[in-house]
Amino acid sequence: MTTALLASTTPSTDAAPAPRPAQQPTAGRRSAGLGKRVAGLAFRWTIRLVVTLAVLAFGLLAVGPHLADYRTMTMLTGSMSPVIDPGDVTIVTPLPVEDVEVGMIIAYHIPIDDHHLVSHRVVSVESGADGTVTVETKGDANDAVDPWQATLQGDTAYQVRAVIPELGHVIEALRTPVVSQALVYGAPALLAGWLLLSIWRPATTAGERRLDDTEVQR
Repeated sequence: MTTALLASTTPSTDAAPAPRPAQQPTAGRRSAGLGKRVAGLAFRWTIRLVVTLAVLAFGLLAVGPHLADYRTMTMLTGSMSPVIDPGDVTIVTPLPVEDVEVGMIIAYHIPIDDHHLVSHRVVSVESGADGTVTVETKGDANDAVDPWQATLQGDTAYQVRAVIPELGHVIEALRTPVVSQALVYGAPALLAGWLLLSIWRPATTAGERRLDDTEVQR
């Protein structure tokens, strides 16, 4: 009888283990941490893209013409569409006037009225005995040849070499008072935020990892 009683009170080794605590808080914390990391990464890359584009535009429009032999001009009319549309920026480079040929798009001052700059295609070239070069031009979108003959001044003409679509609209937008103020005050704020995020982010990530490891060990 004593033996039977002892056997009945001995715990069974086949008993089911106690259920482990749910890991939902840890999973939720990890999900929140992942969301923060994704948001931070998107913010950093956005700032990098904006800064990169600003540096490239500044280099192309402000620094480049002083270091390299080219100029930039903004197309104001649709006379050369669809090759050059209004708001496009053209890059022009110098060439000797005697090298101007039919088919080239050149930028020059018209010989009448206010002598403003135009960028039109050359349709005829005449070389004078004194070395002068006189051209007739036409806008691709115009029905008729320009109503003048232009004698190119000096020894150098400017040929359109490349077109950057829509950049002129961006330049005009940057010149508006609202955007200018936003750049003056907003750009430094974004840069400061980027730097703070770069400093703060690694420490936070390490803290999150230690917390996750603690939860797993429990």
